[in-house]
Amino acid sequence: MQLSPDQLTELESLASQVVTAVDLESQRVLLETLGETSTRFELGLLTEESPDDSSRHRHDHFWCIDPLDGTLAFTKGLPGYAVSIALVARDGTPRIGVVFDPVTATLYHAVHRKGARKNGKRWTIPPRLPGAPLSLMIDHSFIEQANEPTFRNQLEDLAAKSGYQGTRIIDHAGAALNACRVVEHAPALYFKFPKPQPGGGSLWDFAATTCLFAELGLPAGDIHGHPLKLNPRDRTFMNHHGVCFASHPALASAAANLGR
Repeated sequence: MQLSPDQLTELESLASQVVTAVDLESQRVLLETLGETSTRFELGLLTEESPDDSSRHRHDHFWCIDPLDGTLAFTKGLPGYAVSIALVARDGTPRIGVVFDPVTATLYHAVHRKGARKNGKRWTIPPRLPGAPLSLMIDHSFIEQANEPTFRNQLEDLAAKSGYQGTRIIDHAGAALNACRVVEHAPALYFKFPKPQPGGGSLWDFAATTCLFAELGLPAGDIHGHPLKLNPRDRTFMNHHGVCFASHPALASAAANLGR
């Protein structure tokens, strides 16, 4: 059955309402659970579904929460959405990172200088298999920004020079699970181009996974290899310098030239 434009608009509106309801309910449960810690330890708060009250600049640490990361995957009924929670120091250092994938019931978590775990067990990078391709994790906006033919050629060249057998692109996930999949599908990259306009992800998209990658000893930064600024003064968007999570430092360095 083919839907009319009016029916499509109505479905998109309904999907938006459903996501909003799920986002808000997820946030309500999280804040109810974390409320005692916020009071006891005088923590600030930054969450996607509430205005930024600047408490993240007034306290030594703040909770940084995305109650439903990957809403597009959620609306399409696809895997790739998750809950992302981080405790971030005022200087931008992530102290705790938690990502929960409700589809697979997989919990990733890390504590500063205490290592990373997956479902309670030590999380490690899987061994490289013979003939493995280089995987690229992308979100729905990636190809719209990329000079696709040039980028794909560059990605193939990078794979060949690095000794990988071709490439594969894995999409539909939100930022949190895209980063986690870099580890699961190593050798892999999660890459976002810089953009001049606001967008390109926000602090709550990357704070938890930056902690995970730090504890795994893997690079998570902008496309120039600089650390992500997880508590800037003037914005929550992280669009100006792009994002790169990589399963190996050499991949992160090579990715700086992609798309040029």
